[in-house]
Amino acid sequence: MTRSTSAPERDSRSETDSPSIAVVGGGAVGVTAAVDLASRGADVTLYERGDLAAESSGRAAGVLYDAYAEDVDAALAARAMERFRSFGRSLPGFTFTPCPYVIAVREGDPDADAVPSMVDRMRAHGRDVSVVDPSDLADRFPISVDDLAVAAVAEGAGWCDPASYVAAMGRRAHDEGVAVETGTAVSLTDGDVTALRVDAEGGSAPETREFDAVVVAAGAHTADILAGAGIAVPVVPYRVQALTSRIAYDGPMVYDATAGVYLRPHPTGLLAGDGTEPVAADPEEYDRAGDDWFVESVSETLRERVDAVGGEGPDVERAWAGLCTATPDGDPLVGPVGPVGDERRGRVDGADRLFVAAGWQGHGFMRAPATGELVAEGVLASLGGDESEASASPWIDAFAPDRFDGDETVEIVEGMSIEGRLEG
Repeated sequence: MTRSTSAPERDSRSETDSPSIAVVGGGAVGVTAAVDLASRGADVTLYERGDLAAESSGRAAGVLYDAYAEDVDAALAARAMERFRSFGRSLPGFTFTPCPYVIAVREGDPDADAVPSMVDRMRAHGRDVSVVDPSDLADRFPISVDDLAVAAVAEGAGWCDPASYVAAMGRRAHDEGVAVETGTAVSLTDGDVTALRVDAEGGSAPETREFDAVVVAAGAHTADILAGAGIAVPVVPYRVQALTSRIAYDGPMVYDATAGVYLRPHPTGLLAGDGTEPVAADPEEYDRAGDDWFVESVSETLRERVDAVGGEGPDVERAWAGLCTATPDGDPLVGPVGPVGDERRGRVDGADRLFVAAGWQGHGFMRAPATGELVAEGVLASLGGDESEASASPWIDAFAPDRFDGDETVEIVEGMSIEGRLEG
């Protein structure tokens, strides 16, 4: 149901009023950022053109772990996991299920030699990860190990239902005073990037609303929305796939790195996926159903890897596709966007007013609690709402959007190396 609440005009506000901030995108990152902004005193409107979690977040796998080797990724993932666990205890309607995460590499895979050093780097970040002998793995878990060269187990992992997270955070957003407007499309204007053209589904004529800041966390639609303000970002959508099976499974989450397939327990049996399609996808017209080749390929991996399936077929319940977003270097874009010049931001005070959070290479949902918090703190510090941050950037340098011109080539790769998959 569409909830329409007009945001106050900037010119009518006093200096002591809370900053008015629009968040564009009702997925996991957008709704978390909206909650965190509102809890810090901002006047927030969340816009989603469909329903909350209707796009990529609702189609995500819900695999959660903090086993990263690189400093920035490890810190962000650790904070995300900390919040997921906390929300599992305190957020009505959301459940976090602890579950070990197994990284398995087959004989003959050149990535096998990289696993011990990768695990050492994870352990240096305080992660409970260890290299295990495949035979010991079989003693502990109901998975096949005869073809494995090496394996590692990350103990501090878990899983959840992504759609329930977004729904629960949406309710919390409402409780925090966020104006949640679903069924409402918005676009940026080239004159003032903090003025949104708002077009409610089945509502009145489009109107323009002004804000102190705008956050674009629209996933696959991010580049198109920013293009409305003449701002180019190299964020390219691509298609990924997953399926659920009715076969009973109570083992760990597993990433078969050689096959490029992950699996986890699911209320109906198990969930498995990847199925990366290494071409850019149209976010308006992509095929949302799982492909036959994907179902056949993943079914074969499940027969090979999971004892519970044995020689039977995986009894597929459903298969679907969603969209992830890629960037030229595999790191996301999180922070202020646009040229440094004030004219392009429609401002004379030099403050950053337009922000982006996108480009997660398939890891967006599992980092959403930390990303939303980062965005909230960064936006308010940029607006001058947090004086303690005045002397230092609140953003992560490696994620700075201005590291790109916007016209770079983005290569979408089917499958990734062990190190690439778990580092970022």
